[in-house]
Amino acid sequence: MRVQRLLTRKGDASVHRLDAVELDAALPPGQLQLAVSRVAITTNNITYALFGEQMHYWQFFPSGDPDWGIVPVWGFADVVASTVPGIAVGERIYGYLPLAEQLRVQPARVTAEGFVDAAAHRAGLPAVYNRYVRCAADADYCRDDEDALMIVRPLFTTAYLLGDFLREQSFFGATQVILSSASSKTAYATAWCLKQPPGGIDVVGLTSAANRDFVRALGCYDRVLSYDEVASLAPTTPSVYADFSGSAAQRARLHGHFGDALRHSAVIGATQFSVGPKEAPLPGAKPTFFFTPDQVRRRIEAWGPAEFQRRLVGSQRLFLSRALQTGDPWLRIERHRGLEAAVSLMAQMAKGKVDPRAGHALVVGAAR
Repeated sequence: MRVQRLLTRKGDASVHRLDAVELDAALPPGQLQLAVSRVAITTNNITYALFGEQMHYWQFFPSGDPDWGIVPVWGFADVVASTVPGIAVGERIYGYLPLAEQLRVQPARVTAEGFVDAAAHRAGLPAVYNRYVRCAADADYCRDDEDALMIVRPLFTTAYLLGDFLREQSFFGATQVILSSASSKTAYATAWCLKQPPGGIDVVGLTSAANRDFVRALGCYDRVLSYDEVASLAPTTPSVYADFSGSAAQRARLHGHFGDALRHSAVIGATQFSVGPKEAPLPGAKPTFFFTPDQVRRRIEAWGPAEFQRRLVGSQRLFLSRALQTGDPWLRIERHRGLEAAVSLMAQMAKGKVDPRAGHALVVGAAR
């Protein structure tokens, strides 16, 4: 069986190529063959590429090439072959997938709701990425909403848990949260979450001059500034910085402006190529990577899995209803077909050349 896949050059998230590999036709016992159907491509995937070595993202779907990796994406797949009792051909599955036509998984802890991939190369990786949902038992699943769900669900999970983490820490004593790359979906979803009851914090969005009108029109931010207007913020205001851009130069400028008034500096994503010295000491709080799976684990331990899902899904539904609001949507879904289309789309994402209003859905296999 010949399977096409998209490879990304390790260390340069703007360079991609297609290749193909041969899979044995026979499916070993205890495995599923999944045909990747449709996936979302967002700046979140560029973050996976940029942090591929540091955060082990390349390990999920090994390419076999030391210089090229397979970027994980979120989306839907269909079971096309099964040697797992109780999981039938034709089932629809949601979860972490490769930018490839096919994926083999080794299900463990199978329930009516889902399973985990127990493949040896994924042992020790964050559990939230190894979990697959059986759509027939997913209360949040609607076939007509697949594109919106796969685009928003991973980003909103990060946004919700970042807001939850900051509230849990009483915002580190800050009175305002500053978000870079404010036009990105994860950033404005975070802003939306922070403005939900009980609120209690001012939210400032930093964006490019080109995206400023779009960000202001969202209504999620108390104040929207372009990056060159950081100096207009009062430097003594206790602040938290949530960095979605990954720009070392912007980070250094903001740390230098606030100094000790910067109480916490969270690195969440990388919508831009980072420039400048990454490890140079900065005034104020030390930049700390916010790793969503850690907060997922903590909240499931504290609330239990059912309550965690109830809270997350309930909030996500409210956000989606606003983001897709007829007549004034924040999100416009654009559909693409074939891995060939992903080559240019991923390159544009890596270079920041995307419309913030657009959410990109890629049909890899047969459309449903």
